[in-house]
Amino acid sequence: MRDIAQAMNIKAASLYNHITSKQELLATSILEVAEKFTTGMDAVVAEDNSPLEKIEEIIKKHIDITISYPEGLAALNNDWMHLEDEDLKAFVKMREDYEENFRNIIKQGIEMGELKNLHPEVILFSMLSTLRTMYLWYGKREKLHINNLKADTLAVLLKGVV
Repeated sequence: MRDIAQAMNIKAASLYNHITSKQELLATSILEVAEKFTTGMDAVVAEDNSPLEKIEEIIKKHIDITISYPEGLAALNNDWMHLEDEDLKAFVKMREDYEENFRNIIKQGIEMGELKNLHPEVILFSMLSTLRTMYLWYGKREKLHINNLKADTLAVLLKGVV
């Protein structure tokens, strides 16, 4: 709280005039990013696109959120378990719904022959592992232009490197 207050050039005690607790600050930062993912996934699911096109959109949206909210994504990935009560329930539901929608799109892609007949959980895990940790990698490397990052990530995740 002292670091936040110092960055805002106010006293730490003054922060509590604007927020009720550290928990509120944590919940706000995590749930804001989680809502971005939920809204993005809802838009993709509602589209009348092929499963492969939907997966491409999910990957692009994930990259956009990663680039726009790297600190929020770090909190979402690392600190969500410190949420309390209704905030924790809301986050877990958003995450489970997001993963279930992604899983269903992958299964549809396999059924339609757009994706290889591999286990959907392995595909989901591989894609989400890469996307969820991109904020760690992207911030420490020479910045790629976002269009190159999207194109190369799509190519690697959807076509592999061989």
